[in-house]
Parts: sequence; structure tokens; C-alpha cells
Amino acid sequence: MVALADRYFLTPEEYLELEAQSPVKHEYIDGEVFAMAGTTDTHNTIALNFAILLRNHLRGKDCGVYFADVKVHLEQRKNSRYYYPDLLVTCDPQDRDTPNYKCFPKLIIEVLSESTEAFDRGDKFNDYQTLTSLEEYVLVNTKYHRVEIFHRNPQGGWFFQTYTSTDTDLILQSLNLTVSLADIYEEVTLESAEVLKSGDV
Repeated sequence: MVALADRYFLTPEEYLELEAQSPVKHEYIDGEVFAMAGTTDTHNTIALNFAILLRNHLRGKDCGVYFADVKVHLEQRKNSRYYYPDLLVTCDPQDRDTPNYKCFPKLIIEVLSESTEAFDRGDKFNDYQTLTSLEEYVLVNTKYHRVEIFHRNPQGGWFFQTYTSTDTDLILQSLNLTVSLADIYEEVTLESAEVLKSGDV
């Protein structure tokens, strides 16, 4: 969820040092930092629901589920990048050595918002594909009951699957997990419904 750019350039080391002290989260792209906007209750509830489902499934396993405040470091780009995904799962022991960021996620989930959807689908996903550990990338819609999953095959290509309100469950192959759409959207008021209710059409 990248928003308002702060127009100055930092080294990765300077960024990490300042980010550790900043009350506002920033993503880091090629030396430039971008302040992140806040989320809606719809966005937050979806992410929390998903985090609980993942944590319950992975309890007792050597995997970590990280929610909102832990960065992903993209090392394969010419210049370093740090993003804050809404959710990530890593099972790589190397990630225990870096408490503030992870380099080897196997699953990344982004909850879409109006201001960031194009970026999450485009440049951000292109960057995430440089993570050789990444097996699945998931986009969760806040306006409709719709979840899109991009799954990497053994040859490095990506398969795409969409799940909508006509589907009961979705499958996360990277974790061998079947998730109910109803559980993901539990106690969620979709943002399109909120707009209609307020009369802003």
C-alpha cells in the first residue's frame, strides 16, 4: 500500500535505521522511501481473519506467519527493495536471523485497496517474482468475495486461479491448506456495500 513519496534518497542501511525509529511505515524502492497510508476496517478484518487461519494451520511447525509490520527484502533486484506485505509465511530457517525483515517467504498475501491495487498486481508482483522461495501470491478483494491466487510451478511459470462467492473453499498449495471463503470474509462488510449504504455512487 504505497502512498505519498518522501522525496529524498537513502542507502538500505540508512533506511533500516530510520525505519526502526519511525512512527510511520515506509516502503523502500531504489533508494526512495514511500510513506504507507492507513487501512480500512474491511481491509484489516480480512487480513486478521486470514492470519488466524494460517497461524492455526501452521501451529507446531517450523514456519512463521507475519502480519503487516514485517518487511520483505528483495535482494535480487539491482537496487534493494523493502515491502510490507499484508501477510507473509516463511519456513526458511535463514529468516530467523533477521527479525525486522524476511528474505525467503513461500507465501505472500496482499489485501487490495483502491489506491494500491494496480501496484499490487503490476510492479510489486513483478518484484515479488524475483524471490526464488515464493511459491504463491494471493490477492484478496475488499469489494467482492473474490480471491486470486498465483501459483509458481516447478518450471518457474505461474498459474492463475480465481475463487469467487460461487466457490466454497480455496486451496493454498504452498501450505497444503484448504481455506473457507466464508472464514476469510467473516464479519466483513464489503467496501462496495459501504459506499452504496452511504449514498456515494
